[in-house]
Amino acid sequence: MVMKKVVAAVLAVAAMVGVFAGCGKKDSKKLVVGFDQEFPPMGFVDTDGSYVGFDLDLAKEAAKRMGREFVAQPIAWDSKDQELATGNIDCIWNGFTISGREDGYTWSKAYMSNDQVVVVKNDSGIASLADLAGKNVAVQKDSSGLAALNDNAALTSTFGSLVEMDSYLNAMMELEMGSVDAIVMDEIVARYEIQTSGKPFTVLDEAVASEEYGVGFLKGNTALRDEVQKVMDEMASDGTMAQISNKWFGSDVTILGK
Repeated sequence: MVMKKVVAAVLAVAAMVGVFAGCGKKDSKKLVVGFDQEFPPMGFVDTDGSYVGFDLDLAKEAAKRMGREFVAQPIAWDSKDQELATGNIDCIWNGFTISGREDGYTWSKAYMSNDQVVVVKNDSGIASLADLAGKNVAVQKDSSGLAALNDNAALTSTFGSLVEMDSYLNAMMELEMGSVDAIVMDEIVARYEIQTSGKPFTVLDEAVASEEYGVGFLKGNTALRDEVQKVMDEMASDGTMAQISNKWFGSDVTILGK
């Protein structure tokens, strides 16, 4: 009887060890993509509550070709590094700027170009970067727009204030209400939102900075990067990437393989 109890106890401990080991094991049959759900047209919430967007379509097709289940995981943009480090997501695929972050992640090749631009109201009287002197300018927290401004002290020092916000959609609401005078943001997102929402905004001709988008992986995770890059190259070569671009932008704005 004593021996049976000992054996049972050993088996129970072994089972618990197996359970805990399983908790820490990443499911390699999934591709969990971290994205900002308020960043149209790259990734956002559709009217029916589903997650949609250009980058999500690319990622979904990539996962399909890799034989993995695609999982779109919305994240707080200023928590993206923690989400990646803890394994909650496999990559960041959402208008993610390589410029200035080259050493922080393992990157795919760049697949799209983008500018950081200034968005203002049509009747604001602001026509150039010089006109931002004394104005209240909004930007998303931990964004490439903020990084571009931090690298341009000559410009930001002229602002009345620099307001960091959780999302660009909230920034656009504040601009419409007059709480801020301008937003520094991604041109791709700015023009899409202005076109689809009909808001009385305009994009200044002068750009704050130019950059490129890529898919970011945890530093050192070259195995998954290489797996994703292989299918991205295939998608660029066979025209699938161009088709997805045309769906969202009306033209092929991608640069991979060109």
